Amino acid sequence: MIKRHYITVLFSLLTIIGCVNRNGQESSAPATVETDSVSVLPPLDSLRCVEGKVRNGQFFSTLMTGLGLNAQEAYDLTIACDTVFDVKSLRVGNEYKAYYDGQILKYVIYRQDRTTDILFECQEPYRVTKVTRPVTVRKRYADVTINSSLWNDMRAAGASPLIILSLSDIYAWTVDFFGLQKGDRFRVLYEEKVCDGEVIAIDTVRYAIFTHNGHDLPMVMFDQKDGGNIWWNEKGESMRKAFLKAPLKYSRISSGFSYARRHPVTRRVQPHTGIDYAAPKGTPVMSIGDGVVTSRKYEGAGGNTVRIRHNSVYSTAYLHLSGYAKGLKVGQRVRQGEVIGYVGSTGRSTGPHLDFRVWKNGSPINPLKMESPPAEPLRRENMSDFEDMHKKYRAQVDSIYARDIVSELFEKL
Repeated sequence: MIKRHYITVLFSLLTIIGCVNRNGQESSAPATVETDSVSVLPPLDSLRCVEGKVRNGQFFSTLMTGLGLNAQEAYDLTIACDTVFDVKSLRVGNEYKAYYDGQILKYVIYRQDRTTDILFECQEPYRVTKVTRPVTVRKRYADVTINSSLWNDMRAAGASPLIILSLSDIYAWTVDFFGLQKGDRFRVLYEEKVCDGEVIAIDTVRYAIFTHNGHDLPMVMFDQKDGGNIWWNEKGESMRKAFLKAPLKYSRISSGFSYARRHPVTRRVQPHTGIDYAAPKGTPVMSIGDGVVTSRKYEGAGGNTVRIRHNSVYSTAYLHLSGYAKGLKVGQRVRQGEVIGYVGSTGRSTGPHLDFRVWKNGSPINPLKMESPPAEPLRRENMSDFEDMHKKYRAQVDSIYARDIVSELFEKL
């Protein structure tokens, strides 16, 4: 009787919410194919194929003569390239396929990038054609809980790690990606571009929920068609804040904010009113917000240092730099995310890192606890449409979660 009751409940739920594949992903929408300049390839099956890669020091002319053309034929083919292909753009390591009829070179197909081939017809009349391979845009859903690292857990969940780059950009002003904890969770509705079975780009992130300590931080994509921000929180506030959460990427925190830290060089207990980010020498360091450079110089123990005043309340400093961004000077206005220098170990330092400091009204504050007001909110006249879109996306994510629960119950029967 109990088992029969579970089956009845399961079939009722499945009728309401529909079907989903076993890894929790939405069924793909009908594929859309981009065909900017697709050309039909000539019949190649009857020809002998030789595959290779462009070698170091190899030019277009030497590649073609090495494949079987004489110098005049290689020159004529170069002329035929005209505006279709710049022969100076030949890249070391890129693949090509040469097709022969007996010993005569008929065609060469050069892989220019992930989506584009260049077809060279190597006999008179010489012709060069750009061939764009079909790109499919498909809808995806990812549900990832942090166990080891976001990168590893994203791959284990079957999602492309490329989505991490999009999430880090969108949530840069809300989530400290250096401080993700075990149990943190991302749920994401997005679209990806696929060519020849390979994910080549994340097209659009439509909706996401980041969960930390039981609190949800939703993100909704809503385009007001004004060329401005398109990502908002559930209140219609811009996900773009006045300051970035961190001034560099791909690092770890090696020392925190403290008024009683034992200095690793002097061994004396003294205040360390900043955050140390360990990162390889040369890692780009960015301004966390718009502002004016007030200082750019060597400061003794701090080494090469850049100081920026953002407004009448906040200012920041970036210490131990190996060098400054080209052309950076005092009085220059910089934009949020603009590179101002590079990680180093100048001054009193035991290894490459960035010592990052923030002042509020002249007093040092912990950068990791700094609150940042959102930029201009969603326009009032768009709020109703925005709320409807948020409800729609949230319902989709919740229904996927419900389907997962149904699947688990079904497996237990």
